Amino acid sequence: MKHLVWFRNDLRTEDQYALWKATQQAEKVIGVYCFDPRHFALTPYGFPKTGAYRAQFLWESVRALKRNLEALNIPLWVFYGEPETTIPELVKTHGITTLFTTHEWTSEERKVTDALKVQMPRIAFHELQDGFLFHPEDIPYPAAKEIPEIFTEFRKKCEKLSKIRPLVEPKAMPKSNYEITPELPTLASCGITPQSADKRTAFPFKGGENKALARLEDYFYTTENLSQYKQTRNGLIGADYSSKFSPWLAHGCISPRKIYWEVQQYEAEICKNEDTYWLIFELIWRDYFRYISQKHGNKIFQLNGIVKQKYEWEFNARKFEKWTQGKTPEPFVNANMKELAATGFMSNRGRQNVASFWAKEWEQDWRAGAAWFESLLIDYDVHSNYGNWLYNSGVGNDPRDRKFNIRRQAEMYDPKNEYQDLWNT
Repeated sequence: MKHLVWFRNDLRTEDQYALWKATQQAEKVIGVYCFDPRHFALTPYGFPKTGAYRAQFLWESVRALKRNLEALNIPLWVFYGEPETTIPELVKTHGITTLFTTHEWTSEERKVTDALKVQMPRIAFHELQDGFLFHPEDIPYPAAKEIPEIFTEFRKKCEKLSKIRPLVEPKAMPKSNYEITPELPTLASCGITPQSADKRTAFPFKGGENKALARLEDYFYTTENLSQYKQTRNGLIGADYSSKFSPWLAHGCISPRKIYWEVQQYEAEICKNEDTYWLIFELIWRDYFRYISQKHGNKIFQLNGIVKQKYEWEFNARKFEKWTQGKTPEPFVNANMKELAATGFMSNRGRQNVASFWAKEWEQDWRAGAAWFESLLIDYDVHSNYGNWLYNSGVGNDPRDRKFNIRRQAEMYDPKNEYQDLWNT
């Protein structure tokens, strides 16, 4: 049996189901990743779907994956091209019989998967559920339509009735399995001009599985910052006010299960408190938005979202320019938007405020804001991005439909104006 692993948003070797399955009882295993040109094209708003900061982090993550697979004697072929065009050629030249990949269900990803299947009707195609904390087969909801619309209901029931699966490890292949493959396509070939993040960035890290594990080691065991996570997570300045795991989670450089089991070890050896639990709490939020996107499908991309409430939204290009450039009447919003543009990162507190301002204060089409985040954020994840924008815009899973008092938020979280001074001067 000759197996191919198609990597997408799962750029790791540890606890990666498709890779783990592929290395069981196979005479040959190879991997493939495609930098899809459609991901680097312009959006209807005129800016790139994938901006320079996220593209750089992605490239670093794929490079690290290639090296880590090499240690397992598994070659990784990396192309700049559409998967449904490039992968069939690889399958043909290597005599592949079976393809393993992580199941993706949102519309753009699904179209690519289906198009690839059409091109390879004789290839066994295995799509595995991965990237969750609570595996879909282990949650107390037999069908996606049963997922509750309130996060707290989902969390409490899963915490009570679901177990977290143990980690899985791929099997190393014999040296004869390895073959030399071409170097990665450059960012320039993807139409991306690399940019260096501003020195003020709160995310001075690189992409890749090794960097993710190093950050976990540092945040947990070197600094023991996990013991204060809930107290510091609403910070705005510096690398350590929060875990900063989100970019690596978004690209699949580390699994949520890996983080969960490390928290368990940390609690057993060092400290167990509300702060350590709160990191798990946030991982459950991440899971929840993944399940919400399964339940509602393309509704998460529609103006009125997943609820019946209707707002009178518009799209004003001039306001959009002011919002993206940090030239609104609100200094706190401006500081956050400038940080995003200069670094590809923004705190969770900042994201809530700028989204609320755009959708609730200026009453502008929230989907434009979501598209801007998709382009710039290093940690863009379709489920979390659109789930949070729906939530903050009043057409998602917020039962209270709250609107942020931006100035009050600034007083609470930036009382000395340190953050605003950092980015607005």
